[in-house]
Amino acid sequence: MSEIRRGLLNIWRLVAPYAWGTIGVVALTGLCFYWQVHSTTAALLYLTVIVPTALKAGRAPSAFVAVLAYLCLDSFFTAPLFRPAMNQPLDVAAPVAFLTTAFVVNRLATNNRRSFREIQTLKDQLRLVMDTIPGLVWSEAPDGSVEFLNQRWRDFLGATPTAAMDLQQRLPVHPAEAAALTEQWRQARQTARPLETEVRVRRADGVYRRLRLHLVPACEPSGTVVKWYGLGTDVEDWRQAEEALSRLQDELTQVARRTLLGELAASIAHEINQPLSAIVTNAAACRRWLTAQPPNLDEVRATVESIIQDSHRAANIITRIRAMFQCTEPMQMQFDIQQAVIEVIRLVKDELTEQGVALQTHFAPNLPPVFGDRIQCQQVLLNLLTNALDAVRPVTERPREIQLHIQPYDTDQVLVTVQDNGVGLEGVNVRALFDAFYTTKPGGMGMGLAISRSIVENHGGRLWAAANAGPGARFQFTLPTQPGRP
Repeated sequence: MSEIRRGLLNIWRLVAPYAWGTIGVVALTGLCFYWQVHSTTAALLYLTVIVPTALKAGRAPSAFVAVLAYLCLDSFFTAPLFRPAMNQPLDVAAPVAFLTTAFVVNRLATNNRRSFREIQTLKDQLRLVMDTIPGLVWSEAPDGSVEFLNQRWRDFLGATPTAAMDLQQRLPVHPAEAAALTEQWRQARQTARPLETEVRVRRADGVYRRLRLHLVPACEPSGTVVKWYGLGTDVEDWRQAEEALSRLQDELTQVARRTLLGELAASIAHEINQPLSAIVTNAAACRRWLTAQPPNLDEVRATVESIIQDSHRAANIITRIRAMFQCTEPMQMQFDIQQAVIEVIRLVKDELTEQGVALQTHFAPNLPPVFGDRIQCQQVLLNLLTNALDAVRPVTERPREIQLHIQPYDTDQVLVTVQDNGVGLEGVNVRALFDAFYTTKPGGMGMGLAISRSIVENHGGRLWAAANAGPGARFQFTLPTQPGRP
């Protein structure tokens, strides 16, 4: 039964344009004949049936209705009546006009329907792209009312299309950042400038996610904003990974710091022993001057001053060692780079002496202070000096030398260079030299240079290596003189 009904329905769809066109022509012919309408007027009235048929139906029904209208016009409104005879100008003009109108209107209607379908297809494709693009996309009118939210936004907010249209009132920003975002949004609209910010927004499941929001205006040539377009990117996972990486870098830094200081424990102990031995010697001398008859108070006073100086020296050494062992957050501040370098040199002085290495320092005059964490920057230099000592240790055919240069670099940086005349970089993969776990030392961990580069880059500087024109290599890094350098 359903197959019969479907077949009858298909037949009706084919016949219907012919039937409705025929009914229209017959009804119009009867009315015009009854009222004795002039032939020219009747011809124009027939167009009111031909045009709708051509708009709705295909080419064949349109041509059929046009021919039927001409036959009715020729038979009922032009002589001789009740039989076709092409003996008047209207008999020639009418069929041409009717058929031309039917074909032209039908062609225009077909093109219009095709264009509409193409536009609708493009809109569907654009909507699909907007809904599947990995971002939160929206558009707003100049007054801020939201006109479009893609599916990802609706899923994020857990809202229906109607409820999500008022984005500004519905956006559940973290209370600590809501006022700042509102002010940024207001200033962007007042100045017609793009907005880029990062805020925490509560997802439909109640979890706050960090979103990177970009809002840009679409302006007319006169500068009037006609629409705002926005893109939100969920950066919560990336931020968490970044923070985890930062914590891991800090932990690796501590490991490298302890490893490096362990290697220098002997020289550090020796350096501490020097001021302590001097204190003991001066204290014994002071006792002798006090037991003399009469007591030599001038010598006692001078000896006590020496004891005080040696005590301060020992205390400073211990303070530096404790600071390098402590797991504290980096302290960003300005400090004297020359004084910081001198403190590091004191740590390796005994090692230099034992290996017969000459250290030459070249400090440019009027060096500006640098900005960063003093202990971390000293760690970088200490690591480079230790590497230079390892590089010159095998040298026997020439004096062992290390040069340390500090000079201004660019407009707002200081350049530190550690240069040696050791074994050099021949056969070394320079590109991999700063990668983690890459080492040229037997038994080395391969972490020192990787961590040093991370420290320098976190300060806004750069660390690199190059071979000398002669024997050896040089390692250079820069440090900013002002905070906030990217």
